[in-house]
Amino acid sequence: YDKTVHFCPLESKKQKESEETDVELKERVARANKYYTENDGQVILVSIHCNAMGNGAEWMAAHGWSVFVDSTASDNSRRLATDMANVAQSKGVKVRKETRDRNYWITGLYICKHTRCPAVLVENFFQDNREDVDFLLSEEGKQCVTDIIVEGIRKYLARI
Repeated sequence: YDKTVHFCPLESKKQKESEETDVELKERVARANKYYTENDGQVILVSIHCNAMGNGAEWMAAHGWSVFVDSTASDNSRRLATDMANVAQSKGVKVRKETRDRNYWITGLYICKHTRCPAVLVENFFQDNREDVDFLLSEEGKQCVTDIIVEGIRKYLARI
């Protein structure tokens, strides 16, 4: 594909050093929307997380990878989510699904709802599931998560 991809973390190294707390969602959205405007709309947002089901006191049974879009998501957000989930499935990863016929979840996550660009939020396994944690800490797991995100984006860009 012949598209240029720019990586723009919503928290730069300088910002991380000067901000002692997590950047509020409203500020993350403002930064993403500013970047979207400055780059003529040639931006996507992938918010990267690890999931959790319990209170941290014990290991939980929930496991796997998932991707979310907002209920008002654009077709491009849904395509990006589908492409990322398809890549995860092709790697043999358990993709958690909300319904049988769709490999992404629809929910009202603030960052996906209020950004102007195509936006997804990925939950890279569960930090309170022993097997998922072991996988995430392994070189294979780190590479798998990286590949899902990068290959999913590349697949998406190749078809828009």
